[in-house]
Amino acid sequence: MYHEALNRSAGFQPALFSHAARAGWRPALRTSLAICLLAAPAVAAPRVYSLDQCADQYVLALSPRAAIVGLSRRAANRDAYLAAQVGDLPRRRATTEAVLGARPDVVVRYWGGDDRLAADLGRRGIRVVKIADATDFAGVRNNIVRVAAALGRPAAGAGLIGRMDGQLAAAGGAGRGARALYLTTGGYTAGPGTLVDAMMSAAGLSNLAAGRGFHPVRLESLVLRPPSAMVLGFFDGALDGFQRWSVGRHQVLRRVADGRTLVSLPGAILGCPAWFAADGAARIARAVR
Repeated sequence: MYHEALNRSAGFQPALFSHAARAGWRPALRTSLAICLLAAPAVAAPRVYSLDQCADQYVLALSPRAAIVGLSRRAANRDAYLAAQVGDLPRRRATTEAVLGARPDVVVRYWGGDDRLAADLGRRGIRVVKIADATDFAGVRNNIVRVAAALGRPAAGAGLIGRMDGQLAAAGGAGRGARALYLTTGGYTAGPGTLVDAMMSAAGLSNLAAGRGFHPVRLESLVLRPPSAMVLGFFDGALDGFQRWSVGRHQVLRRVADGRTLVSLPGAILGCPAWFAADGAARIARAVR
């Protein structure tokens, strides 16, 4: 009624507003709307700060570089999966003062900082996104979805998940149930309930670890009952500074591993519950095919 009254007061006659006129008006309106949408400013990505090396990988993979206001001090270490992408991005400490000085909208963390820091930032209106300690690939998918949503990059997150799922599908069943023991240079193995076990299972290996979770393996038991096959972790030297006197350096263990090692997985794909754990499954699959 309002529009009809307005038209009449302006001298419009409905009968004169012909079908041909309406047909010519609609494309013009669509064009005008399209121009307005193109001219509208894009929503800026949130400014993001990472508190530790694992969070660095998520931020580097999901956020535009211009929105990254801080990475951890370990972002460019050789055991960081995306170390080559760090370049001149700022590397900062995991402290309240450092974070507030960078003025982020979102902070991403796995183990960096502590709960008091996270609570303090939350009180100041800064969103803190926690990467969960995923023990399987479903947990990794949840991590990716959560961080990507916080950074306003769901499509980028979907791309990482697609890449990961493609690698897992390609690795599936390669080991045909062959039995193998995972061992780190520190003398630890990983049983069910770990992401390493999920990698081995994805590649079709049966895990020889006796118990759940991570636990030490006695050198004597390896000598007396050597495993039929081994998957090594962190033997690329990424943690040499921390494990100078580790079991992995023992000559006896080296003799046990000689001829039994299927693949040695680098520290860069083992230290973070992220999409590149699928790289581990792919490497195992290639080694056993």
